[in-house]
Amino acid sequence: MKKILVSILASFVFFMTSAAAFAEDVMFNTKTLRYHSISCRYVPVCTVNCIKIDKKEALKRGGIPCKVCGG
Repeated sequence: MKKILVSILASFVFFMTSAAAFAEDVMFNTKTLRYHSISCRYVPVCTVNCIKIDKKEALKRGGIPCKVCGG
């Protein structure tokens, strides 16, 4: 029983640390609602209305993925 409990706990800890690793930051244009991956070639052009936020937050705000990088 103890081994099963330890195994479940270890799996839970691994899952939680893995989920945090999958958080993805994007550059979100608050005017056009487009978001770009950090490595997108259009990120340097976006200077005035762009903020760096989590991809989930960009989607909550109605974000549309970039046609080039796919966000």
